[in-house]
Amino acid sequence: MRFFPYDAPYDHQREAMDTIADTLDDGRDVLFEGACGTGKTLSALAPALAHARETDKTVVITTNVHQQMRQFVEEARAITEEDPIRAVVFRGKASMCHIDVGYEECQVLRDTTRDLVDSEVDKAQLERKQDELLEASQGGESGAAEARSAVMDELESVEEDVADLREEPTCEHYYNNLARDTDEFYEWLFSDVRTPDEVYEYAERETLCGYELLKEGMEGVDLVVCNYHHLLDPAIRKQFFRWLDRDPEEVICVFDEAHNIEDAARDHATRTLTENTLDGALDECEDSDDPRSEDAFGVLAAFRRALVSTYEDSFGFGEREAVGENWEDVVVANESGRDDLTLAFLEEYSGRGIDRDLEAALEFGEELDERYEEAYRNGEAQTRAECQTLQAAAFVESWLEEGTALGQYPVVSVRRDVGTDEVYGRAELYTCIPREVASSLFEEVHASVLMSATLRPFDVLGDVLGLEDPITMAYGLEFPEENRRTFAVSTPALFASERDDPEVQRTITRTIEDAIRTTPGNTLVFFPSYYEAERYHDSVDTRAERFLDEPGTRAEELRREFVDSEHAALFTSLWGTLAEGVSFDADDAYTVLVVGVPYPHLDERMDAVQDAYDQAYGDSNADAGWEYAVEIPTIRKTRQALGRVLRSPEEFGVRALVDKRYTETAEREMGKYSVRSAFPPEERRELIDIGPEKLQFSMLNFYGDHDAYGGDPPEPRLD
Repeated sequence: MRFFPYDAPYDHQREAMDTIADTLDDGRDVLFEGACGTGKTLSALAPALAHARETDKTVVITTNVHQQMRQFVEEARAITEEDPIRAVVFRGKASMCHIDVGYEECQVLRDTTRDLVDSEVDKAQLERKQDELLEASQGGESGAAEARSAVMDELESVEEDVADLREEPTCEHYYNNLARDTDEFYEWLFSDVRTPDEVYEYAERETLCGYELLKEGMEGVDLVVCNYHHLLDPAIRKQFFRWLDRDPEEVICVFDEAHNIEDAARDHATRTLTENTLDGALDECEDSDDPRSEDAFGVLAAFRRALVSTYEDSFGFGEREAVGENWEDVVVANESGRDDLTLAFLEEYSGRGIDRDLEAALEFGEELDERYEEAYRNGEAQTRAECQTLQAAAFVESWLEEGTALGQYPVVSVRRDVGTDEVYGRAELYTCIPREVASSLFEEVHASVLMSATLRPFDVLGDVLGLEDPITMAYGLEFPEENRRTFAVSTPALFASERDDPEVQRTITRTIEDAIRTTPGNTLVFFPSYYEAERYHDSVDTRAERFLDEPGTRAEELRREFVDSEHAALFTSLWGTLAEGVSFDADDAYTVLVVGVPYPHLDERMDAVQDAYDQAYGDSNADAGWEYAVEIPTIRKTRQALGRVLRSPEEFGVRALVDKRYTETAEREMGKYSVRSAFPPEERRELIDIGPEKLQFSMLNFYGDHDAYGGDPPEPRLD
């Protein structure tokens, strides 16, 4: 309780904290589902900090949702007011850099700057030493003159080094980090919990590098707040733990919105190689007289020709001209045997051996990469070039060795270059099962707490992420049940084939209009896609102010405009950023509608994921592919959307699932098309089946019972 900053926890919070504390003592993982607004963050953070303080560990809490990051900062600030903790909120280098250079250039600038500062320190020490020896020599001390001569020789050499280094590219901000006393910065940093923006502003004002200062100051802190990639990317994770000066077993990980780990880990595991990178690699090989460059050119040129022929052969009449600016997949995987790109590559290749040539290409690439770094370090190049040959050869090697492994899906994509209007391609090893990436993390660290409002079914999540025998606990909405109604509205099922039916659209439109009209405030309306959101935004007839969320819209600005309204409706996609991790508290929104069952786009990649899960888990579950890849993620998204309202015991509101597939009748009559059974049992029990024409009356009664209208209730539609 020393790290619980408020008067008292809810009963379920105290129970959860006790369970997590005991589990951390045993070094086990926790899967913790808690309904939105029920205090999951502190339930996990308080016992984690207590365990870390007692056992000299560091807690790392992470999310991929920006608003949750801000919430973590608020909670950490509240904690440190009661019991001071040393906390760092860490963000990637790209958003913290004051001179806007890439990662490789930053590495070289940092190394050169450190060499310069070290040489200047050596120079200053030698100058002091020669002054001391000069004074000793003038005082008649035996041997002082000879020693001073040796020091002067060394000083001359160091002065030359300093002069040379001052001619090379360096970073002024990082130079000041090393040359100045930064104690004042760290006193400021740890006097409160500082956001990355605050650190950036401080560093910009003082011409320091805030990113490097944070890295240097992370050693032994109590708490780090960061993004998923700091833990899920194996290479970054290794560096990250080194900055903490912690072995993995000295780290406790807390993942918020943990239902997103699967997709995030999949992204980190996926590898790509573009045609442009191949072109750059071939140019490097042609410009070199290294004998290995010829072997590298042969194998990489064959892969490039195969890539081009593969996507060109896939085009039907007019399809090449229709390629747009976004990547579009070309299916190359075969049910039996190697993929089309590999077969084309083997046909194109005519060297003395692919393995031999790839080994030569890797050796040549590694040496060339070292030359690029040396050239930048010495000031011979304005930017730090990345070796295209090394990247291309490493990818081709992985493509051949891992392309047929379980969970790896080889795919080719094409897009149109905006600048040249030319079509070009890329090869990609898409990772279907992220278990390999995620499980290594959970095996390394002391323990992890994975929390979300939508983790169940726990066994599926444990399988997908590679968690061994985790402790599980789930808490539904603990707020008064009389303050909420959850309806399953039996409108027509919005199958893709039915969405354009005028009668279906009319029924859905009227249902949405009824819900908006009878809501004493704002309404959130979620759809399976932005396209459907726009369709009904344009067709709904309402006096409420309408807001449309579109791809590329700044979600926070839109949210603020919406909540500032007294009677508004916000139309958005359930796969957008407003469906989770964004709070609509108090009177920000009263009603939330989920229209349709928002299955993801079922393309070849999704088929590959389903096939991979079928192969991995099909022995114990004949429907593993569909359930793991499609149905369960969809219902998690739906439950996240429902959780946007009702964030405290005092709030009240209506949640409605608008599609008959959510109803109990569909469970009996529609078989596998029904989704009601995918909800947890206690949530199914709260679902009230209702016809679309009755929804407005039920809402009028509910909100009327809570005296929500502040006057006469709206008139129901009677036609």
